[in-house]
Amino acid sequence: MEWKTRVTELLNIDYPIVQGGLAHLAYAELAAAVSEAGGLGQITAMSMEGPDQLRDEIDRLRTMTSKPFGVNFAIGQHGRSYEHMVQVAVEKNVPAISVTGGNPKGVLDLVKGTGIKTLVLVAARRQAEKAEELGADAVMVVGHEGGGHLGRDDIGTFILTPQVVDSVNIPVLASGGIGDGRGLMAALALGAEGIEMGTRFIATKECVHAHEAYKKALIEADETSTTIIKRSLKAPARALKNKWTDQILELEQNNAGYEGLKHLISGEANKKFIYDGEQDYGFGWAGQVASRIHDVPSVKELFERMIAEAEEFRKKWS
Repeated sequence: MEWKTRVTELLNIDYPIVQGGLAHLAYAELAAAVSEAGGLGQITAMSMEGPDQLRDEIDRLRTMTSKPFGVNFAIGQHGRSYEHMVQVAVEKNVPAISVTGGNPKGVLDLVKGTGIKTLVLVAARRQAEKAEELGADAVMVVGHEGGGHLGRDDIGTFILTPQVVDSVNIPVLASGGIGDGRGLMAALALGAEGIEMGTRFIATKECVHAHEAYKKALIEADETSTTIIKRSLKAPARALKNKWTDQILELEQNNAGYEGLKHLISGEANKKFIYDGEQDYGFGWAGQVASRIHDVPSVKELFERMIAEAEEFRKKWS
């Protein structure tokens, strides 16, 4: 069956599936596997130590695939300047750049005129409209079900996606709560022209940086196994429930503020869980779709399964 949408045409990919930025996890092995399977794989720029590491990772990725890929810039959560990192992506003429976690204007201005395709993650209709005004080629709209950092308004993917579709003229990808062929078809039915997935790609063989304990926790999760932390900091984010997130929530209830929370919500605490598997000494981001994850396939196997499932639904609709 044909899977052509404005997203596949924009990104020159076979299927309208984009892999999320996945802080500290999205490196060449995963990105190449996603691109080879027909989607758009991405590496995560702001988890790199600096421009040289990003440059090397782009080069390494290109030895693994000749297909289009993206570089994700999570610009709001790291307290770091990003301009020198974007310049590397421009210098390397990467096919696509995505922007998450902050005002995309700085990145979009740096990329303007290069021919690099730009995608912006948004969590509200107004953000999508602003991204279009700033020149983004597409927006990825994340609902409340998603993992990692979310919008402040607790609006689900099922409502937010058509709201954004009706508000912008550029292509829209749906994100949050999507991890299989049914989710892909639901997104298309809502008017999106593609999907972005994060959590589901963690539980794949090519996500080599994720500890087996992290993948096991995703497999064992049910629909109540995630929680929202950092609400008190006005930066809500969804993670797997554990003793560590319980501590965070208790401190938030007691108005600990950033100073009281920073050691618990740091990148180091995140890496303790996702790299070392220390579930009582760190945390791992995850969306509610974790409840739909039951195995750790290769990316190729995951794509084959998703497309087969989606095509079964398309046949029923025809």
